[in-house]
Amino acid sequence: MAEKVKKLMNDYAGIRWGVLILVASMMFFAYMFVDVMSPLKTMIEAERGWSSTNFGTYAASEYILNVFGFLIIAGIILDKMGVRFTGVLSASLMLLGACIKFVGISDWFQGTGFCSWLNSWWTALPGSAKMASLGFMIFGCGCEMAGTTVSKVLAKWFKGKEMSLAMGIEMAISRLGVFAVMWISPLIYAKTGTVVKPLAFCTLLLLIGLISYCVFTIFDSKFDKQLIAEGLMAEEKSPEDEFHIKDLGQIFSSKMFWIVALMCVLYYSAIFPFQRYAPNFLETTLGVDAETASHLFSFFPILAMCLTPFLGGFISFKGKAASMLIVGALIMIACHLSFAFLLPAFPSKALALILILVLGVSFSLVPAALWPSVPKIIDEKVLGSAYCLIFWVQNIGLCLVPLLIGYLLDKTGGYLVPMLVFTTFGVLAFLLTFLLKREDTKMGYGLELPEVQKEEDKKEDNK
Repeated sequence: MAEKVKKLMNDYAGIRWGVLILVASMMFFAYMFVDVMSPLKTMIEAERGWSSTNFGTYAASEYILNVFGFLIIAGIILDKMGVRFTGVLSASLMLLGACIKFVGISDWFQGTGFCSWLNSWWTALPGSAKMASLGFMIFGCGCEMAGTTVSKVLAKWFKGKEMSLAMGIEMAISRLGVFAVMWISPLIYAKTGTVVKPLAFCTLLLLIGLISYCVFTIFDSKFDKQLIAEGLMAEEKSPEDEFHIKDLGQIFSSKMFWIVALMCVLYYSAIFPFQRYAPNFLETTLGVDAETASHLFSFFPILAMCLTPFLGGFISFKGKAASMLIVGALIMIACHLSFAFLLPAFPSKALALILILVLGVSFSLVPAALWPSVPKIIDEKVLGSAYCLIFWVQNIGLCLVPLLIGYLLDKTGGYLVPMLVFTTFGVLAFLLTFLLKREDTKMGYGLELPEVQKEEDKKEDNK
């Protein structure tokens, strides 16, 4: 077999890791915007007259359009149109939604006739919350589409290479966005005395994220031309390789897909909705101010950020993804039980910080193992749709759970019941991890095996 004279672009470490930085920066800014209001719950309720239920409705709005079918459409767009078109579209939707949300929260909007009209119907939800929710809905469509697109980008650029490590680093960069906004948002508020300025700052960052992704498309276009020239990709897909709507049946009929999707919705329903309320939970449980509570919780993604790349590298070179999922679910159960009973009994900032950091370990184990496993169980032709459908199932939980938590807070006046709800999700996710490992052992998907082949194995395969 003749040796290739020309290396592919993704054979150069600097180029493929540069691509990762470009697409991950978009997700970094997106994660900052997602949680820009989390440290400001008390302030937004005071400035705009929101209740906990109103805040829960706003938090849930990020996922509403995705639940009602947008993510399915997003998966079809991704598999039909490719990562360049879909990524630019998703970044543009995030920016549009952010601008609408900014308008809804802004001071000048409160005195407009349109805001008065919004206040006149469904009076339980203020006009500012309605407008903010509309913007967050549009942003959520773009954000979830961006997440699946970036996963497919990394699966493409790191195929046969350090894919789990790359996905781990991308997730770490995204988690850094959560840490950053938990400090920056209260800081900007403290300097300006308004919730509007932190929102404006994060909206501007989304514009930078859109520009970063546009730069990536230049590299990806050249990479595709190179793949075509080397005969590794057809200029036009054959009818057999092209995505068709009926291919969705291949995903829905997969037992592994449903195990992964259900495990995903249960696990993340105990993480992201908790993330929205965590600063307020610490504020009320520890008796500290909102800024201190936000700073405490900002350390949640730190261990996740630090550990996820190492765990991704471990999976790439050693395997054991299914086992990591089991351990991650167990840690989450222990943490939420401790938040429910231990921290209220012994209200200490040191104890709270320990629990937050340990929860971050779970948040590194599960995503590091979960997302790189999807390409191993799903055909590449429908991979984009598979990611979007998993996100769709996940979004059902992420939409309903904040509403449930806000309602329970208003009804019970405390966080005990919400924490028990989060714990229940963890227990159910833990049970599904055993089903996943059993199915992997039975069908041989290779979730426990390393991704990067040893040199002797490569030579054996090439014989």
